[in-house]
Order: sequence, then C-alpha cells, then structure tokens
Amino acid sequence: METMSTSHPAEASDTNTSSNDDHSSGTPNRRSKVWEHFEPELVEVDGALKAVCRYCGMKMASGKSGTNSLRNHIKDSCRKISADDRQRFIATIQKQPAGPFTFNPQISRELMITWCIRAEVAFNKFDDPSFSPWMASLQPTFDCIGRQTIRNDCVRMYGRVKQTLASELQGLDSRICFTSDLWTSNQKLGYMCLTTHYVDANFALHKKIISFKALKYPHSGLAIEEAITRCMTEYGIKEKMFTITLDNASNNNTACDLLQESAKSDLLFGGQHLRVRCCAHILNLLVQDGMTIADATLEMIRDLIRHINSSPRRIQSFNEIAERESLSPKAGLVLDIPNRWNSTFDMIVEAVKYRSVLKRYAASNQEPFPSNDDWIKVEAICDFLEAFEEATRAFSADRYPTAHTFLDNVLCIHEALKNSEMQANEAIQNLGRAMESKFSKYWDGNYNMTLVIATVLDPRKKMDFLEFFYQRVCNYFVDIETSMTSAREWMTKYFRKYEEIVRTNGVDLVYTTVSRGIMGSPVLAKRRMHQEFAHFRNQKRASNTQKSELDAYLEDEHVRDDENFEILSWWKTNKDKYPVLSTMARDFLAIPLSTVSSESAFSLSGRILSDNRSSMTPETLEALVCVKDWLYKLPGNEDCSQIVVD
Repeated sequence: METMSTSHPAEASDTNTSSNDDHSSGTPNRRSKVWEHFEPELVEVDGALKAVCRYCGMKMASGKSGTNSLRNHIKDSCRKISADDRQRFIATIQKQPAGPFTFNPQISRELMITWCIRAEVAFNKFDDPSFSPWMASLQPTFDCIGRQTIRNDCVRMYGRVKQTLASELQGLDSRICFTSDLWTSNQKLGYMCLTTHYVDANFALHKKIISFKALKYPHSGLAIEEAITRCMTEYGIKEKMFTITLDNASNNNTACDLLQESAKSDLLFGGQHLRVRCCAHILNLLVQDGMTIADATLEMIRDLIRHINSSPRRIQSFNEIAERESLSPKAGLVLDIPNRWNSTFDMIVEAVKYRSVLKRYAASNQEPFPSNDDWIKVEAICDFLEAFEEATRAFSADRYPTAHTFLDNVLCIHEALKNSEMQANEAIQNLGRAMESKFSKYWDGNYNMTLVIATVLDPRKKMDFLEFFYQRVCNYFVDIETSMTSAREWMTKYFRKYEEIVRTNGVDLVYTTVSRGIMGSPVLAKRRMHQEFAHFRNQKRASNTQKSELDAYLEDEHVRDDENFEILSWWKTNKDKYPVLSTMARDFLAIPLSTVSSESAFSLSGRILSDNRSSMTPETLEALVCVKDWLYKLPGNEDCSQIVVD
C-alpha cells in the first residue's frame, strides 16, 4: 500500500534569474535551502501546483516573489517545526560574514560524503575521468578519492550516526512504536524495513528507520520475529517496545505471536495490544472487494487510457480534442496500479473530468467506450469513494499523530456502508454490500484498545466520543455497555501502570505536603502537633472526595475543536496539570495507523539500488537508506561532525 501519487516538479534551472535565489515564476528552483523543509513532490490544488510543508502539511504556492512565502512559513509561521530545526534554517539563510576563506580538505571531504548520500549519487561517478579535473579547477590541493573510499566513508558515517541514534533511543523516557514491511529488490532479495515512531520529551513526533536488512528466505513469521528482535537488541531498546503496526499477512500474525511470547516481560500487560493492523492495507482490501462490481467498465477505461499514453502522437490527438472542449492538455493521463485502489480512484476522477474528450477520441480511433449507463455507475462510485479516499490519506500520514483519529475515520466508513441514505442507487448498494463483509471482518467491534485509549486522550473527545461511537456502530444496547465498560477498565489499568512509571521516574504526585520543622520547646512542639493534626484531618476529609488525575481530566470541559488544534502541543502545555496522562499521551499518540512510513523507504531503496547499481551489497544499501533517512530533516550539513574520515 502506498500513498497517493502526486505530480513531479520540474528540474531546477541552470541560472539564477532572481535576487531571491529562486525563479520568479514557473519551475521551482531547488537550490534554495527552504526546499529541504518541503516535500520533494508538488501537489495539485485547484489546478495549481503547491509545495507541502514536511512538518505541518500546509500546502503553499511559490509565486512571483520566489520562495519568500515558503521561507517565512518555516522561519516564523510553522507551528510544528522544532526550535532546533527552525534555528538551523535561519542560520542557513543569513549572509555569511565577509573575510578570507581558508580551505579545509577534511570539511570538503565530509561535505562530499553527505552530498553523495543525500543526492543518491552512484559511487562510480567518482571514478569518472572528468571528475578529478573539475575538482582540481576548484581547489588544486584537494585530493580526489575513488568509489571504494567513498563507499567506505558512507558506511563509516552510518556506523557513527547509528551509535548516536542508539544512545538517543536508549535515553528516551517514553516507549517506542514500530512499523515494518517487506520489499523485494531487483536482485530478487527480500528486505525488511523496521521504523521507529516516538514522541520525545519536547512532545515532538519522530520517525526513524533503524533497520533495512536482507531477510533470509523463506520469509516466515519466525524469520521476521528474529530480525525484529535482533534489531531491537542491537539498539538496546527491546524493553521500550509498545506497539508494532503490520499488514494482515499470515506471517506477520505468527511474528507478533512470537514477539509477544519472547518479550512478554518487557511489554505492557504482556503485549495484549502489541499488534496494530495497518489501516491503509485494510481499507485497500475493503475497497478492492467493492470495486469488482465495476471491473468490466474500469478495464475498458484503463485500456483506453493505456492506448492514449502509448505514444506521443496519440497524446497529441487527445490534447487537440481537449483544447476544443476547453480543457487543459495533459502530458499523460493517470493510469492506475490495480492493487492500489486510491490510484484507481485518481484514474476515475480524471476520466470523469475528460469523459467527453475520451468519448470523441475513442470514436475517432474505433476504440471501445463505456455506455452512458456504465458512466453513471462510475460517477456514482467516484462520489461514494471520496470519503474512503480521505480516510486513506488520514491513515497514511506519518508526520503528525494519527492514532486519535482512528475511531473517527472508522465511524465515517461505517456510516457510508450502513446508511442507506448515502447509497443513492443500486450500483452503490451493491458496492456497499461487497465492502461490508470485509469491514465486518476487521473493524466490526475488533479495535485495538490502544487506539481506543488514544481517542480518549484527545481532549476534544474523551469518553463522550466513545459513547457516541459505540451507539452508532453497535446493534444492541448490551454491546454498547460492554464496550464502554471494557474501555473504562483498560483506561484505568493503563493509567495506574503509568502512574507507577511516573513515580519510579521521580515525579512527585502528592499535591500537598507538610513541612516538618525542628521543634524547639515542648510548648512549641505541642502547638506544632495540633497544627499538624488539623492539617491531617483536613487532608483526610479532602482525600475522600479528591478526584484522581484521570477523573479530573475526564470531567474537565472539552477543548473546542478547530482546524488549528494540535494535540501534542496541547499535552505539552498541560503536562504539569496532568503528569501521568501526558506521559501516556506521548506513547499512545505515537502509534502509526499504517505501514506507509516503512513502505516509503522502498521508493528510496529502489532509486538507490537502480539497475546500474544492482551489484551493491545489502550492507551498503542499508547504510545508504538509513543515513539518508536520518539526515532527512536536517536543513544543512551539521551532521558532518559525526563523520570520521581516515
């Protein structure tokens, strides 16, 4: 399961045409440091390409003023960027002081290694006969190095930064959530990616790939469990494991059972809630089952688009018709990947928009074309699936917390499938019935309790939303009561467990204390004793009616819901008021709802392990994938201090 595809930005221009170090219109100039804080791919919004902030997800256009708006967003406006990242960015855009330059070959070599990793440069480029003369023209005293030395330096950097990351993970005062998935390379080798997700003491969400190793064949549950355990032991974080998000493959079921058995003493409550099923994967299965009712029509549309995309001449013919219909020309039409339903949704949306153009093109080229009745069915399916497309986007996010949105999205899906008012015609009713069986298999009352508690930890929802949720999804009153009782019991169990953890960490949970001074004389001692007894009596009376932290949180007013609400920021602000619950929030809100964060590493590994680099060893591939992920958010090259070059 992968995230939705987006449009690729054009390459940067060769000359600087603006004083803002960016272009003034059209193609984005990727030389600006600000682009390192935005997603590498632009997205289309209302016909315009926009950049997406890596931290808060805001979509912004770089207009006539170059990237000024993007720079101002990162420098001043973005609320989710960490203070350290913001300061590093500000440092990169400040003008360097004028003065004599002293060449440092060590720094140059370190910067070259960082560039090689971040730009995914093939090692053999350093053996190109033109490389050495180019370097000599810039700095004659710089000794060029070959492909093997560069490779060794990259691996050495990986080992160095890995030690730093291991120390960081071991020093966390919170638990760690994991995602994992498998990938087959062009070498026909199977790899397993293991990614950590955690919220630090500053309530910032982190995502780090800690392992990208070749997995021995067969890829059984035992092999997966051994690889995960070996990695956690290597990093020294086995006792910090909280949950692991996996897809629904049977070998993952076995792996989770073995993990729960081997690490039972390290897991909370023996790992009863260890396994989190990938919601994006479930949603893909659910929609794929429903889409079978329109297979013939979809295949006809798919064949027509494939025919148009097969040659520039056919695309030109299509665009000539589109221009006559006052529609924008296309460089190529969206063609779906059949096992990714959201790509099929994208294909349908575009096909509906260009329906008249496709019809004329098919008629002029004697290609099969769906009937009007078929198009009505496709358009109805497109409208119906929009809610599922939104849920897929929500489940696939990995740069901000999503666990507390799980029940909300499941309820939207439930309403779409169960509510007859939302099923406008027979085609949608058939689609809903086909999807409902899969929904019942995975999401009809079968919810991981950690995700239920994550919803309670949303101060906008608390227990009230749970009651509302169960009233909408349960068929009988007794099921509502049973579900609510189970949620309350587990919330209390986890709260008490975390209360012990907080006390163990030295946080004082006693709100009032008595100061015991030195008694100077019997008279003063008696007076002091009476004072202490009065305090003891009042404290005892108050303790009978005093609310626990959990009760106080649940009974406090709900936070007003608005689009600017940031749940981690709220818990950071209220951590002193709710010391135990804020500790819980750091763990529960770090749970990812999908394996997309691990799957995204496969796009990176596929680029690195291209056909021209297919002889790369698994150890080198792991080093390059992991180090690039670790350097992903750094705006500059401050990490070079971690490298030791021999």
